[in-house]
Amino acid sequence: MMRNLALSGVFACCLTSLSAPATAQEAGSPGGIKSEQSLPSRYPYVVQDILKHCKPKKGFWVDLGAGKGQVAIPLIEATGNPVVMLDPKQEAMAEGLRIAREKKLEDRLMAVVGAAEQMPFPDNSVDLVVSRGSIFFWEDPVKGLQEVYRVLRPGGKAYLGGGAGSGYPASAVEKLIRDRKERMNGEEAEKWKRFVELRRPEQMQKWAEQAKLPEFRVMGKGAISAEDRRVGQGVWLLIEKKAKPGPSPGPAKSAR
Repeated sequence: MMRNLALSGVFACCLTSLSAPATAQEAGSPGGIKSEQSLPSRYPYVVQDILKHCKPKKGFWVDLGAGKGQVAIPLIEATGNPVVMLDPKQEAMAEGLRIAREKKLEDRLMAVVGAAEQMPFPDNSVDLVVSRGSIFFWEDPVKGLQEVYRVLRPGGKAYLGGGAGSGYPASAVEKLIRDRKERMNGEEAEKWKRFVELRRPEQMQKWAEQAKLPEFRVMGKGAISAEDRRVGQGVWLLIEKKAKPGPSPGPAKSAR
């Protein structure tokens, strides 16, 4: 009963005007990234990997940096579990809520305005945190990871990163990687090189170590590789909060 009341309090924040810093995504993304939208959707395949690697229990699930709910909605469709979208952009999440209504999922998708670096959830309250693509645009990835660990319930897991999913069609993976390699020598070469550099497994490992996460695993070889069969193209960070809770790492403070 108390848990349901706590979640109701969170859901009541849907699309409120909570203060949250905007991401740098528009300024940092190479222009050619939009052309990749012509490829098959990667989100259903990512959801399959989330379920495979996290094996989440029913409970309080959060899609961090949710955008229009591209991960949240197929996650609901696959499991029936409600999902809360968390993103600085009200407009994007409003579109996600509209899509959910069309799919008759409006009772299972919620939206809260906020940022990774100051998640508006209590300590030890979230069973699953997922995020595709947002960590590379957080203002402070280390603090964001500390916040993710803080809000995870003991026994909870988080799956954060970017990629196409291990089951993504091979022909689409080949085109995706080929086009990115070509663009690293094109008009926006520097932006594409930066794009790829941020998505190296070594960078993900560094962020996790700086956040002092006690339990994590880096999977994938990066934005231009599909060599890791566990996840296919991309790079992902799997975080687990052991059943015995310890102090949250780093200086991250509890949300008020």
